[in-house]
Amino acid sequence: MKEEAKRWIEFAGEDLKIAELALKEKLYNQACFHSQQCVEKILKGFIIFKGKIYPKTHKLVDIISKIGKSPFDNLKDEIVLLDRFYILTRYPNALPGTLPEGLPSEKDAIESLEIAKRVFEIAKKEMELE
Repeated sequence: MKEEAKRWIEFAGEDLKIAELALKEKLYNQACFHSQQCVEKILKGFIIFKGKIYPKTHKLVDIISKIGKSPFDNLKDEIVLLDRFYILTRYPNALPGTLPEGLPSEKDAIESLEIAKRVFEIAKKEMELE
């Protein structure tokens, strides 16, 4: 079980790197998307680490609720904010009004990446992957 959880965290690390590169290249929608993907994979990996089955969803609010009390509790509100980027950043004809202000900005990308980095560091520490 620990090996499977570790693989999820490794994949999350790849998303984190892609998000960093996207931000550097000013591809803000991709930075937000890969930050969301990073956190999704971390949460699913953490659920596996705890011996549970993760929900088959991309909604972070649903995934984090499956964990129960966790080291991510202080970031729960910030984590859930990343949900807004899942659909919007994947398709050019995403649901109108998903983000009233339009595509993600540089500020959105920076904030998303910071959330993903914090969640990633917490997961590595809790799962003793450092």
